[in-house]
Amino acid sequence: MSVQVRGLHGQAVDVIGERIVRGDNAPGDLLYPDQIEAELGVSKTVVREALRVLASKGLIDSRQKRGTFVRPRADWNLLDADVLRWRGQGVPDEGFLDDLAEVRAIVEPAGARLAARRRTEADLVALTEAIEQMDAAGGDVPATVEADLAFHRALLAAAHNELLTGMEVVIEAGLRVRDSFVHGADHGPDDAVPAHRAVVDAIRAQDPDAASRAVEDLLAKAIADLRALIAGPDGTTTA
Repeated sequence: MSVQVRGLHGQAVDVIGERIVRGDNAPGDLLYPDQIEAELGVSKTVVREALRVLASKGLIDSRQKRGTFVRPRADWNLLDADVLRWRGQGVPDEGFLDDLAEVRAIVEPAGARLAARRRTEADLVALTEAIEQMDAAGGDVPATVEADLAFHRALLAAAHNELLTGMEVVIEAGLRVRDSFVHGADHGPDDAVPAHRAVVDAIRAQDPDAASRAVEDLLAKAIADLRALIAGPDGTTTA
């Protein structure tokens, strides 16, 4: 295969990284830069820089006499945005989705509770605009996904906690995988706007308990929608 010219370095990182995360190159496997260079049709410099980036994510390492090899999964930076994205490629993996759902269940209700206490008018505007975009998206899957992402980013931002806001990389990864799968199905979920609006109403009213409950209800509905699609119409698992 030949990497197209949209950022040779970035695409080389994507190709190699996705293979590692998918398991095509297992922990302990050797990577051969010359082979990668020939396969992707890129220069030694591009391959060298791509491997350097993957090493920074904990995916690979290089040693004298051993060469470049895939590191054990325990060494990977699993919260890295690219690693999360690679894990979410293709058909959703139930274990990955369960992990993301658990993280969201820990982070987002707490974020909503803080947002109800700390929100500003600008925060309310951002949340409301995201809901309006969601409502206007109709059946447009990419637009619906982007509107949902905008809402949940705004929710974390409204908590006004820099470390909590940094969790958006995990939330975004989970939402992109879940939303693209659910909203792209032949029979998508029910209208999600009312459930999102309930969160904003509670935050506007500065009611932390109601805000937390509204997010918990929203997440429970998201999990139920996803499970119904994965199970399929006859109850058998499709992913």
